[in-house]
Amino acid sequence: MFLLRQTLLAAATVAALSAPLAHAADPTSATPPATPSATPPADSGPAYGPELEGFDYPAPVQRYRFTSQGEAMQMAFLDVKPEKPNGRAVVLLHGKNFCAATWQETIRQLSGAGYRVIAPDQIGFCKSTKPARYQYTFQQLARNTHDLLASIGVSNVTVMGHSTGGMLAMRYALMYPRETQQLVLVNPIGLEDWKAKGVPPLSVDQWYTRELATTADRIRNYERATYYAGQWRADYEPWVQMLAGLNRGPGKQIVAWNSALLYDMIYTQPVVYEMGAIQAPTLLLIGDKDTTAIGKDAAPPDVQARLGRYPELAKITARAIPNTTLVEFPELGHAPQMQDPAAFHKALLEGMARPR
Repeated sequence: MFLLRQTLLAAATVAALSAPLAHAADPTSATPPATPSATPPADSGPAYGPELEGFDYPAPVQRYRFTSQGEAMQMAFLDVKPEKPNGRAVVLLHGKNFCAATWQETIRQLSGAGYRVIAPDQIGFCKSTKPARYQYTFQQLARNTHDLLASIGVSNVTVMGHSTGGMLAMRYALMYPRETQQLVLVNPIGLEDWKAKGVPPLSVDQWYTRELATTADRIRNYERATYYAGQWRADYEPWVQMLAGLNRGPGKQIVAWNSALLYDMIYTQPVVYEMGAIQAPTLLLIGDKDTTAIGKDAAPPDVQARLGRYPELAKITARAIPNTTLVEFPELGHAPQMQDPAAFHKALLEGMARPR
């Protein structure tokens, strides 16, 4: 049943997982460096476990268990089979501040239209493993996803990615062109190279400090401005609490550490220069009010002004990726599938049904 059951737990003040480590500590230590000075202000709300224990998903959660980089891992995923199959499968790749659960309405719409829908939580996110040491690359995440699909007998898919998931979807399409039936990109980030445009680099330690300071208010304010074009509705709040609850819980440090590693991956591994090599027919769905750019707040004002111009980026991308259909939503932001589900899913289903 596609209904989010949100259990609100009492807020708790969370003690550090271990004593702070000096920067010269043993690099093989399994605990990421602590940063006591980054303790966020009081933040009331639910607290979830390091693998999002306590937060309910809209379908049964399955686990793909495997070994990667010498470590035992598990990827949580949803596998929703339609009542009347149309013979096609879709894998949904979430963004940086999203999870498989945030595809809730998209899963319902696609399944209702006959698609088998697989929605994983990537390693480092949500209900999946958060390793203390991992070489994050988009290639590694794409390979993990490909292996998960193979484990359940799925080989020819429509790959749909939102936000950071869009960068991953493009990498997947480049790595597995014969198994990518169609590519769907929903406000993907990475349509520009932030480094080349002047965004200063942040170290992993700097990202870690920033992530430790996460609160519900900070998440809500950012999402209101960027994801929803200045609007706010009550149905957005569970997704704020989903993220904030991870930071309130007992896995706060390992969650923040993995988040820092992932931000470094996103910043340092652009895919924009390879878009012309994508072979799959592509549907590009863009909310024009989006202004997302990684590290934008750390950039000088003149650089900020040149970043995240999605109406321009959309058209450049549609020209760069062969066989692309562009659909724009002029009044929507970074998450059009959540801001206006009816308009978005109408365009999505029509675009996916076109001859490929």
